[in-house]
Amino acid sequence: MTAADPVAPAGENLADGEWHRLHPSTPLLRGGIAFIAILGIVIANLRERLVELVFGGQGAPGDPVDEIVNRGLVPVALAVIAVALILFIAGFYLSWRMHTFRITDELVEVRSGILFRTHRKARLDRIQGINIVRPLFARLFGAARLEISGAGNDSNVQLAYLGGARADELRRDILRLAGGSKVPDGVPVAAPGASSLVQQRLAEFTAPELDPALAEPASVVTMHPGRLIGSTVLSTSTLMFVLFVVAGIIGAAVSREFFVLFGAVPFLFGLGSFLVNRIVKSLRYTIAGTPDGVRVGYGLFSTSNETLPPGRIHSISISQPLLWRPFDWWEVKVNRAGRSSAQGAAGQQNTTILPVGTRAEVFKVLELVLPGLVDEATRAIIVAGLARATPDDGFTNSPRRGAVLRWFSWRRNGFALRPDAVILRRGAIWRELVVVPAARMQSVSLHQGLLDRALRLAEVNVHTVAGPINARLGALDAHQASGFFRDVAQTAINAAAADRTHRWRSA
Repeated sequence: MTAADPVAPAGENLADGEWHRLHPSTPLLRGGIAFIAILGIVIANLRERLVELVFGGQGAPGDPVDEIVNRGLVPVALAVIAVALILFIAGFYLSWRMHTFRITDELVEVRSGILFRTHRKARLDRIQGINIVRPLFARLFGAARLEISGAGNDSNVQLAYLGGARADELRRDILRLAGGSKVPDGVPVAAPGASSLVQQRLAEFTAPELDPALAEPASVVTMHPGRLIGSTVLSTSTLMFVLFVVAGIIGAAVSREFFVLFGAVPFLFGLGSFLVNRIVKSLRYTIAGTPDGVRVGYGLFSTSNETLPPGRIHSISISQPLLWRPFDWWEVKVNRAGRSSAQGAAGQQNTTILPVGTRAEVFKVLELVLPGLVDEATRAIIVAGLARATPDDGFTNSPRRGAVLRWFSWRRNGFALRPDAVILRRGAIWRELVVVPAARMQSVSLHQGLLDRALRLAEVNVHTVAGPINARLGALDAHQASGFFRDVAQTAINAAAADRTHRWRSA
């Protein structure tokens, strides 16, 4: 830091283009946890010594503590520990002093490091999402971690830590700037008094992640606890574990060696921990529409809520495992150009924006992430895509000869084209529907292998950013696949020319 770059006073607008520092508790939150972990390791290794100090006894031969005492090096050891502790604290304090950030009309800049300086920049027009994570320990200090996800690998910028209220305020200002609007002059934030500090922390723990005044009540989707528990129990991982236990019981009964069943005990504890972790992380789940994009929040103890600006969703997948079909439950995933380092709801990737929901909730989420694309005609096609195939459902399906490659799903294997989107349908046992906004397509390809050529079939692939969704469809009639390739390419060009979502507020 130089004299030309002074740090603005605390409490000012954080998006005023000046350099600012992080929350004062940052050294403790970043270094204190490491210090506690090191202290725990030391105590664990000296537990016998602590017991002997309390109840008496003689140390083991070669004990380093005995050697220090016998040689009269206790003052030296204490001095070394004190110096190490001072250096440890001073290092994190200097790291906090040298860690500054500023928000301009075009960039987010972060400078950090003591000996080796790092200067990271993120362009506002390439922001893919802003996530505010509040770990349980940080919530005790009223702090939060703000992470700005950019397009590309290793392009995220973290501000760890900020005051909880300041983090929400800064996210709002960054989204305004990224959307093409100006940020009003900030009002200094007064520090809470000592008498109200406890009440403020309790209010932060009990307050909802989503401000009710920020989103319309009709746009909010919440997670029903019963459905969450039921979907977790009926997940594929639980089914595989049950099959494993049944196979083990049958094998033990045939071989009459029942001791092998004890091998399932660690798996049982592991599965229980996994299921509880998924349920706890998905509690208080919400997804809602805000003026600056879709807000996704979740978590009971450590919370996270992320805002996805308009136009940052590159493809959407609506899938249904076999055991969810009697309840008409669905999961919604998305492909994004940037990814947060924090896990999503249920401990899944943060690309899962609806871990489980009813059909009505799926359409509400689609209306949030694809505003303007889900009209009545598109809605009717999506409804048909989630159900069994019928002759006049709006999809172009695989021909009968496609059953050679798609034994069970050739009747549901098809596509539908809309002016603003491409819709792909596949799977008979595990159903899936993929929606790709035309403006987000990067390219489209047509492939025909040796067996495809013999059957007069072809495969098409709509390319988007990397993610869990693969917009590929095979076993199509070769002539229809050629028409798909031609029409989708032209649709993508027209949609990209008319797209204005990168500056949603100015548009």
